[in-house]
Formats: sequence, structure tokens, C-alpha cells
Amino acid sequence: METLFWMALPVTVYGLLAAAVPSPDAARRPGLWARLRGLGRRRARVETITVRPAEVADPDDPLVVLAIQVRLGALADHIRRLESDEHIWARARKLEAAQAAYDALLDEACRLAGVRSHLPPAETGALRRRTEPERFEDELELAQRGWSW
Repeated sequence: METLFWMALPVTVYGLLAAAVPSPDAARRPGLWARLRGLGRRRARVETITVRPAEVADPDDPLVVLAIQVRLGALADHIRRLESDEHIWARARKLEAAQAAYDALLDEACRLAGVRSHLPPAETGALRRRTEPERFEDELELAQRGWSW
């Protein structure tokens, strides 16, 4: 049994050393320590959500309404994930951007449903944001008209 240990020890040590040595394509692949550090972390998934302009969306088309409901649900899930994960880099900026996208999509949903939106008018270069009570009122009004996400 002892000889098996002494035979396996050099193989293990040299194997770990070989894995730690950077390879020629190290710029494309992370090293051993970077891979070990990254084992416990989840990779952030980049979601792209496009919003159709208000003048293009047809309020009578049920597929437009369904698409907006699906996108609202995806954004709401994304915001919940951002709020629950404390280890995301630039979390506040991502939350702010996701919340602004949610507000813009909620504004589009309000326009399609015929609800007066609480979103302030657009200014150049400024994010249009609702307060939490205003957002809740718009979501409640949409839910009363049969919207769900």
C-alpha cells in the first residue's frame, strides 16, 4: 500500500504543476487558479430585450400584447435575480438599467391598454424612472385589465 502512495504522489504533483503552467493560448483560456476561483460563481447571463417603438405597436394585435407581457415577465425575473445576488459586479448600475427598461416597457403596456402612465416625459440623456408607488399603481391597473406577467 505504501508503494502505491509513493508511485501516485509524483504523478499527482506533476499533474498539478502541469495544469498550473500557462499554455501558449493562455490569453484565451484562464489558468488553473482562475478556473478554481470561478467554480463557485455563476456566470452572468446577458439578456437582450428589445422594446418596439410606441408608434409601431398595434394595440389591437394580441401578439404584440403577448410579446410585451413575456418581456415584462423576463425583465421582472432579471430584476429579482439582480436584487437577490449580492456578488454581482456593478449591481447598482445593472439594477438601474434594468429598472429603466422595465419602466419603459411598462409605459408601452399602459399605452396599449389605454391606461394613463406615471412615467415622466423623456428628457435628453436622462433615465425615465417611476417611484415604487407609481409603478405599483400602473401594474395594478394593468392587472385589473387582464394583463399578467
